[in-house]
Amino acid sequence: MQSVKELERHQSPGSRPQPLAILGKTLWAGSWDTDHLYAIDPKTWSVIDEVAAPGKPYGLAEMDDELRVVVSIGEEDDRYFYRFVPGKGFDPESKMACPDFTGSQLASDGATLYLGQMGNRRILELGADGSVLRAIAVPTRFGGMGFRGSTFYIISADEEFENLQLATLDLKVSDPAPAPVASIPFDARSLAFDGNAWWTSHREASEIVSFVV
Repeated sequence: MQSVKELERHQSPGSRPQPLAILGKTLWAGSWDTDHLYAIDPKTWSVIDEVAAPGKPYGLAEMDDELRVVVSIGEEDDRYFYRFVPGKGFDPESKMACPDFTGSQLASDGATLYLGQMGNRRILELGADGSVLRAIAVPTRFGGMGFRGSTFYIISADEEFENLQLATLDLKVSDPAPAPVASIPFDARSLAFDGNAWWTSHREASEIVSFVV
């Protein structure tokens, strides 16, 4: 199988980056060590904005020119949704528990939000009020998900979370199976597509990487 072609690799403004999202021409990244979100200009790799999150950021997705964020709060590692408006910050009134208080990766096709629950081996299709419209079983472990146009992609992995692959997942079928596209030769987390290339976090190296297939 072919490997992804790495284009750029940058030091993350906050160490151990996890979630990524593209909003307009800005790359947003969340750091596990600082519990901050960073707005980055990908062309100059300069930080435009930095905002403290209400917990450890696990997931990011663009919705309605805003961001939806999954954060972990408290010793029980409970997961919550927040609405984040660039220039204004986190909306405390938007706080809402994730189903079963778990979930990490987020993805959006612009109309619907999807929450990845890797421990439960499923992806949840959510309604506007956070209700679960559909639970989609995923047969592999996965460490990232995102849309390129109308096509849904995941980073799939084996039981030891090794042998990572970029794969498509057909959400239209009842029991989708990942269709491998290319191998990923590093420990990638999160997926965000900017219209030309994918961005992902090499979390333990504290780097953010762009690649194409």
